[in-house]
Amino acid sequence: MSDKSFLAWPFFEAKHRKLSEQLEAWCRAELPRDHSDVDATCIQLVRDLGKAGFLEGTAGEHIDVRSLCLIRETLARHDGLADFAFAMQGLGTGAISLYGSDEQKQWLDKTRRGEALSAFALSEPRSGSDVAQLDTTAERDGDSYRINGEKTWISNGGIADIYTVFARTGEGPGAKGLSAFLVPADTPGLEVRERLESVAPHPLARLGFNDMVLPASALIGQPGQGFRIAMSVLDVFRSTVGAAALGFARRALEESLSRSRSRELFGATLSDLQMVQGHLADMALNVDAAALLVYRAAWTKDQGAERVTREAAMAKLFATDQAQQVIDQAVQLHGGDGVRKGHIIESLYREIRALRIYEGASDVQKVVIARSMLAEE
Repeated sequence: MSDKSFLAWPFFEAKHRKLSEQLEAWCRAELPRDHSDVDATCIQLVRDLGKAGFLEGTAGEHIDVRSLCLIRETLARHDGLADFAFAMQGLGTGAISLYGSDEQKQWLDKTRRGEALSAFALSEPRSGSDVAQLDTTAERDGDSYRINGEKTWISNGGIADIYTVFARTGEGPGAKGLSAFLVPADTPGLEVRERLESVAPHPLARLGFNDMVLPASALIGQPGQGFRIAMSVLDVFRSTVGAAALGFARRALEESLSRSRSRELFGATLSDLQMVQGHLADMALNVDAAALLVYRAAWTKDQGAERVTREAAMAKLFATDQAQQVIDQAVQLHGGDGVRKGHIIESLYREIRALRIYEGASDVQKVVIARSMLAEE
């Protein structure tokens, strides 16, 4: 049974404890799912999460980040693909929630009900964490924009119903000349050029834009606001990446405790060996420290902070890096089973690695943290 004592921390309210209880019951009944057809499973997970009401908080004017983190942590502990399906409904519509027009926000009813899947199209072949280097262009043509370029490693690429696409509109150099657009999946000129496979089974794709024409009403916010919009969205959702990592780490610790109590070695159980006890203590320490940083960042945002760039970067960096260590140690404690295909520890090992890269790689988070401190007087 997963440790729930952290729910008594002052970061949480009664509504969060109730949400955790309801979601835990749903997960035990519904997860894990078969991953043999990732696209179909992901689509069905979104439908089911929507019907159960767990997508309600992924979009809207007032997003409760603590709830998002609790949901991601719980889903990740049960099934990595379920966490992925949930996360993209929020990240993909974040720009619309924060800056969208009334017309654009009509999509949010569908995404919250699980009737439409969303995607966040930011990364490109030449620019990942360095958003200012985007090459995709959106040229104004009367009452329209003509978009050309390419995006890659786009989560939900190929199965999403709407994409938030960032492109260069040229109002200024670098980050000052970017804008964001809402792009329905059936827009002529939008191409799924390649489906991508990664170590963890997620729907990913390389997208192309070939003279794709959008009405001016597809612009999210104002021209040249794209960088600000992207950073604002990441400010909300980056700490939830740390929460997913926390869920993976908690599951690895749970499995390791069970293994240590039942596995015999040299006439005793693993749990009787002081070295194993030391490893378990290190794992527990990393889990709790990560949880404190994740929920500190979420609580700070929920208290009305305009930006939590440093707090979210710290949470994402520490939680993902430490989860990698916790899971690696779990592999050691499980021996051959830890690398056996299909074993829960093997799947956690594959799931955690990408989290240290997407939404800002670990080294980039260090730069973000350092710059925020240096900017202070």
